[in-house]
Amino acid sequence: MIPPHLVKRLAELYGVDDKSRKFTPWSHVVSLIYAQMTHAVSLNDVCDGLRMNETMLTPIRGARAPAKNTLSHANRERSPLMAEALYWEVMDHLMTQSPQFAKGKVRRGYLRRFNKAIYAMDSTTIKLVAKSLDWAKHRRRKAAAKCHMQLDLQSFLPRCVIIDTAKHHDDTKARELCSGLQAGEIVVFDKAYVDFDHLASMDREGIFWVCRAKNNMTYRVIRTLETTDNSRVLRDEVIELVTQKSRKAYPKTLRRVVALVEVDGKDCELEFLSNHMEWSAWTVAELYRCRWNIEVFFKEIKQTIQLADFLGHNANAVKWQVWTGLLTHLLVRYLAFSHSWQHSFTRLFTVVRAVLWRRWHLGELLDCYGTAKPPVRLCAAPQQAYLWGVT
Repeated sequence: MIPPHLVKRLAELYGVDDKSRKFTPWSHVVSLIYAQMTHAVSLNDVCDGLRMNETMLTPIRGARAPAKNTLSHANRERSPLMAEALYWEVMDHLMTQSPQFAKGKVRRGYLRRFNKAIYAMDSTTIKLVAKSLDWAKHRRRKAAAKCHMQLDLQSFLPRCVIIDTAKHHDDTKARELCSGLQAGEIVVFDKAYVDFDHLASMDREGIFWVCRAKNNMTYRVIRTLETTDNSRVLRDEVIELVTQKSRKAYPKTLRRVVALVEVDGKDCELEFLSNHMEWSAWTVAELYRCRWNIEVFFKEIKQTIQLADFLGHNANAVKWQVWTGLLTHLLVRYLAFSHSWQHSFTRLFTVVRAVLWRRWHLGELLDCYGTAKPPVRLCAAPQQAYLWGVT
């Protein structure tokens, strides 16, 4: 699924090829993908596993098993920008090869009305070891990195990813995450990304947004709207900001919707903001509800790729591991799409990991695998027929 000459081209572009001698950039990428697939917890775990299966590893475009110090040096010294570029290049390649993979699923319910792209924006915190990672100090006794993401809710694929330390507030990354949005598109985010100056700039560019309102927001009600008779909508109002700083940042009026939303089996009163005045109030609430898909995406990657035990302590090593983890997730997602996998994503990851060093056609395995179908016995070699009385 990775084009043959892509890694070498990117290695030359980002200067990684100059720092490699026997341990090629391709071997480096394969080693880190192997670490993700096997949930390796140390450098020795990766190197020993690859060395013991070197006869199966070498046919993978000449990949070689590294020594522990070699892999550690590569993670520390080679630029993680190559891993980032590799992720986006592979995604573009898979989307070009299978356009339906980029199109995603048909929206359901209220979301079927929209013919424009809908994006969710959020971040997930990656816990690190405080004593070893001074560059990622988060609190006095904690260290962490953050993965900020803009997710396409149609294809369930990222459109922008920023990996940085966790010491900065989320709203500092809002402009960078939304830089590629086009007029008419919709973005949904939590109140951590609320920055009225940024919201005003998106409104001027014709980008529609829906977010949660902060608890300390002060406003004045201009008029009340009646856009729906849904009993779960408590208030639908047009407001303006009151404080001088907020009013200067966002001088126009805002849409404020208060609705009852089910959270953990209980109805909670939530307050939403939007710059679109024509949608029904329940549509605003439904748009924010679909933001939960990015939480599902974060849960999916944290259950599959290795974001707990890192193979290095410096910033480059962490970024290499996160980007190759996202690449591994992308490849397995494409595998599920291309073979119409009907079971859970976690189960697919488990199946692939179980047969990692077997010479089986993975497509045939996935096509016949599953509890809903008759059991199939897979043999590494065909069995010899036994007939009574015949020697």
